[in-house]
Amino acid sequence: MKKIIVFIFAMMLIYSCGNKRGELIGVKEKKWFPEKPYGMTLVEGGAFIMGKQDDDVAQLKNAPAKTVTVRSFYMDETEITNSEYKQFVYWVRDSVALAMLARKADENGLGEDGNAGEGIGEFAFKDADTADMTPFQKYMRENYIDPETGEPLLGRPLNWDQDVEYDPNSYVDLDYVEVMDSLYLPPEVWYNGEMKIDVRKLKYKYSWFDAEAAAQARKRDPGTRDRLPFIHKEELEIYPDTTVWIKDFNYSYNEPMHNDYFWHPAYLDYPVVGISWKQAVAFCNWRTHYKNSYQKEKGKPLVNNFRLPTEAEWEYAARGGIPAGTYPWGSPYLLNDRGCFLANFKPLRGDYSADQAMYAVEAKSYLPNDFNLYNMAGNVSEWTESSYDPGAYEYVSSLNPNMSLNNERRKVVRGGSWKDVAYYLRVSSRDYEYQDTARSYIGFRTVQDYLGSEKVKIK
Repeated sequence: MKKIIVFIFAMMLIYSCGNKRGELIGVKEKKWFPEKPYGMTLVEGGAFIMGKQDDDVAQLKNAPAKTVTVRSFYMDETEITNSEYKQFVYWVRDSVALAMLARKADENGLGEDGNAGEGIGEFAFKDADTADMTPFQKYMRENYIDPETGEPLLGRPLNWDQDVEYDPNSYVDLDYVEVMDSLYLPPEVWYNGEMKIDVRKLKYKYSWFDAEAAAQARKRDPGTRDRLPFIHKEELEIYPDTTVWIKDFNYSYNEPMHNDYFWHPAYLDYPVVGISWKQAVAFCNWRTHYKNSYQKEKGKPLVNNFRLPTEAEWEYAARGGIPAGTYPWGSPYLLNDRGCFLANFKPLRGDYSADQAMYAVEAKSYLPNDFNLYNMAGNVSEWTESSYDPGAYEYVSSLNPNMSLNNERRKVVRGGSWKDVAYYLRVSSRDYEYQDTARSYIGFRTVQDYLGSEKVKIK
C-alpha cells in the first residue's frame, strides 16, 4: 500500500513540476468538449458517390458520378426561417440605432468623464468615459485609428446595456426624437398612416480573410507575409427583397405574399426567401459574431465559423446516408404508400396544391431524411458556398471538393423548390443563380465544421 502511495505521489510531482524537471508535458488548457449548436444536427463525414447515378434526364452532363469524401459538420435541421432571420434584422436595426444615438450624444459632449446625464446621454459610446478604462482599452483607443474615418479600426463599442425604444410615445428627449426620425421613411411616403423604417439604412458591415487566396499567393511567392491584401471589407443591405413575390411571376396575383410573408407572425416558422447569396453569407458572419460575443462574455472558447455548405456537403447531407437514392428519402418515387406526396414541389401541370401546399410551407413540414434534415428536397431551393461550373466535377479534389471563386458570380443552388418540377428535387441535380439576385423560391441553411474526430467504424 505504501508503494502505491509513493508511486502516486511521484507521478503527481512529475506533473506538477514537470517543466522544472525538463520533461515534455504539453501546455495546460481546458479540455475541449464539442457543443452541438441549437437547431443543428451532426452529419458524420464519409465517402459517397457524388453526381448522377441514374439517367441524366435533362442531358445537362454537368454532374458525372465521382467518389468524394467530406469531413464531419453540423447542419441546420431546417432552412433558416423568417423568425431566425428577423433576429438578424432586429440586431442590425438596433445596432444602427445605437450607433446613431451614440454619435448624437458624442456631438453633445455627453458621456465623457461620466457626464452621461439623462436622455440621449445614456446611449453614449462605452469608451466615451475614459475614467474607468483599462490600460489596454486606452491604448487601443489612442493608437488604432482608421486614417480615413478617424474611428477606431474595430469600431467604437456601443452601449448594448440600453434598450432602444421604438414607440414614439416613449422617446426620452428631443435629440432622441431627431435621431429616430431620421431612421424612418419621410411622412410623404407613408400610406395607411403607418410609420415604416427605411430598410435601406439597415446595413451590416463585416470583414473576412481570404485564406485560400493568401495560401495561393504564398505558394507563388514563399516570402510573402502580407495579410492586408486578403482582408476584405463588406457592407450591404440585409433586409429581404419582398418584391420577389411579384417580380418572379408575370401576370400573377401574389401581392398577399409580398405584403405578409416576411413580417406577419403567421409566417414565422416558414423559410426566409428574397435573400441573395451575399446576404446569406452576411447572416453566417453575424451568427458567428453573435455566438462568440456570448462565448467571450462567459470566458468560453470561441466557436468556429458558421457558413454556407459546400455543394458536396449539401449533397452528402441530402442523401441521408443512402448511397444511391434518387431523392432524400431514398426511393425513386414521389408518393408514399398512402398516395401522399413526400415533398413540396410542382407535381402536376399548374396544380401547385396537389401536394397540400401552394407556396412554401413551414420549415418542419414533411418527414426528415435519415440525418434528421427537413425539406432537403422541395419547399425552397438552397444557396451553397460553391461557385457554379458545368465541368467542375472533372477537376475538383476528391477530398472535401469545392470550387469557390470570388470572380464567379454564379453560385450553386440545390434541392428544388415549391415552384419546381420533380427533376430539380433529385439529390444530384444542380442549378445556379447569380450571387446578388434574390428569389421567392431560394432560401438557405448554415453549417459549422465539427472540431475533433469522431469514432471511425471499421468494417
